Formats: sequence, structure tokens, C-alpha cells
Amino acid sequence: MNGDVETDSAVAAGFPRGRLAFLATSNLHKFHEARGLLSEYGIATAMLRKLAPVEIQDDNIENIASTSAVDAVSKCNLPLIVEDAGLFIPALRDFPGPYSSYVYRTVGNDGILQLLEDATDRTAYFKSVVAFFSPRMKKPVCFSGQIHGEITAEKRGHQGFGFDPIFQPATSSHTFAEMTLEEKNECSHRSCAFRSFAAWYAADL
Repeated sequence: MNGDVETDSAVAAGFPRGRLAFLATSNLHKFHEARGLLSEYGIATAMLRKLAPVEIQDDNIENIASTSAVDAVSKCNLPLIVEDAGLFIPALRDFPGPYSSYVYRTVGNDGILQLLEDATDRTAYFKSVVAFFSPRMKKPVCFSGQIHGEITAEKRGHQGFGFDPIFQPATSSHTFAEMTLEEKNECSHRSCAFRSFAAWYAADL
């Protein structure tokens, strides 16, 4: 989506941007990552835990995040952001992709490792999409981030959440779960998406 157009429409409508961001999520790990990243841009982050925005089934992460943002705003009438992410594994035809959250809850890291037990290609990538929407905007604006790496042969580390123990980015010898929050925020897909959002959102500071 065109960020410049949405920026102009939000400012023209008198929406006070740049110093506070509401994040609609019940995931504390995700909130802590976002808060650390956005604070670097002078943006405070508030967590909206009880909204439970709708999460559609779709092959496109942008559609999922955008739809969730619109639904969340309809429930609270506040400007907010929603982040959605997926793990894509080419050897599994990009599974689990947009269905990563459901797959993690059902089969977990062990299930993915079992599916790749005999695979020679263990490459993978994470993609994150941050969608921002407010009551004064016509449509959400999205920011994305992506990082490539591989699925490890076994779980490693106890930090982070989700598939972090089995994903090792190409730029590191450690899995996300072996990194501190600060180290993960240096390179993750989520950090790329949130930094893009923050640069846009804090432009008027």
C-alpha cells in the first residue's frame, strides 16, 4: 500500500501521530519486542490485550494483518497496529506460512522437525507484516520485513517464542531462541517491519 498517501490523509485529518502506538495483541513476547524497537524512535507502546481482532484464513499475510487491524479499530475506535508473521519453508511448499500460529499450536516445533527429518533443503524465511489503521483513515497501511535462514536439526535455546528455537538466520550461528531480545531485534523480520513503520509514524517528531 502507498504509505505516503496514508500519511497525508492521517495528518490532514488532525490525527496526532508519532509519540504513542497502540498494539493489538495478547502475545507478551511480541509486545516486548515491539516496545523495544519503537522506543528507539521515541514512540511509547501500549498493549491492547482484550480486543481479540478477527484473524481470517488467507494465503496473504498483508490481507490477514489489514483485516485484523480494521476489525480491531471497529471495536475500540482507536488508531492501532496489528502484526502478523509466518514461517515459510520451501521444502514444504512454503508451509506453514500464514498458518504458522495454528500450526505451532497444533504440532509445534517438534512437528516441523519431524516433517523435515529427511530433507536436504532446510532453508526457510520469516515474514512479518505490520498494519496500521485509524478511525480517520480509509484503509490500512502495511510495512513488511523478511529474514532468510534455515531450520535447525534440533531445538536450540530458550528465549523468544513460537518457532524461534528451530530457526537460525543466515547472518548468525545462533537460533532466535539463543539470542537476547536485543540481539534478535538487531536482525529479525519483525524488527524490519516495525522499524519501517516507526520511521513513517515518527516522521513528525
